[in-house]
Amino acid sequence: MNAVLRQMVADGRLGSERAQAVHARVIAGESLDRALRAESGMDEEALLDYLAGLLGMDRVDLRVHPPAPDVLGRLPARLLLTYQLLPLSRGDGVLRVATSHPLDLAGVDELRAVCGCDVQCVLAPSDEIARCLAGLLGVGADTLEVLVGEAVADVPTESDDVQLDAAAQDASIITFVNQILLQAIDRRATDVHIEPFEASLRVRFRIDGVLQEVAIPRDVNQFHASIVSRLKILSHLDIAEKRVPQDGRVKLRIGRREVDVRVSIIPMLHGEAVVLRLLDRSAPLLGLEHLGMSSQDRQLL
Repeated sequence: MNAVLRQMVADGRLGSERAQAVHARVIAGESLDRALRAESGMDEEALLDYLAGLLGMDRVDLRVHPPAPDVLGRLPARLLLTYQLLPLSRGDGVLRVATSHPLDLAGVDELRAVCGCDVQCVLAPSDEIARCLAGLLGVGADTLEVLVGEAVADVPTESDDVQLDAAAQDASIITFVNQILLQAIDRRATDVHIEPFEASLRVRFRIDGVLQEVAIPRDVNQFHASIVSRLKILSHLDIAEKRVPQDGRVKLRIGRREVDVRVSIIPMLHGEAVVLRLLDRSAPLLGLEHLGMSSQDRQLL
């Protein structure tokens, strides 16, 4: 850290007082790269370009060079998401990983111990890394990883109502359902469809009137019954009833936002499907002036 700060001061990128402020931020627990952005006034792209030259690391554009879909292997999702590390390729005993935090070595060291090979870091913006991780791992991948390792991973049968109720109250199931709802609201979805198939589970968001499939972990199908039961508990429905459709509602509060959720449970061939209708009560009503018409067309209308 001190070597980087001295070099930035020598290059005129950081004043000595700012360097001391960066040092104080890091001592207080903030990551070095975030402290550097805050004190130097450089945006992330500029700082990554500078650090790439200073540290002798490559810059990569993930839109041009996306990660290989099979490179994740058995790498733990929680580790990748916690440290925002995106594996790109693996070969000759080296795992090539994209990061936006080149000075945070804890995650790299942990990943090196897990994969049993050397780790070579390249630099990419944090939003691109987050987008790729979400697409490869799916919603709630870190939570699912915990579920698979817990006792609740022994999936309750649909006839075992008491055990199903307990599984639905499991902290990891609650977190996973919350992650789906939060992402749907964040992406301005009006509907969430959770649809069971024989060996898989599909989640789709309706965004701007179009249903779009959402990436979810491959093993989430085994927790389908617990997910449905959690949604039933939230909307005060009967978790023991699985043969007839049920309708309920729940009110969510996210910060100062209130979201009404209408819940429809529909029995299907391979389990119960769920449709959630989301209504953000804090969203402003748009007028004709927001439709993108010219003033002349709006006057004619």
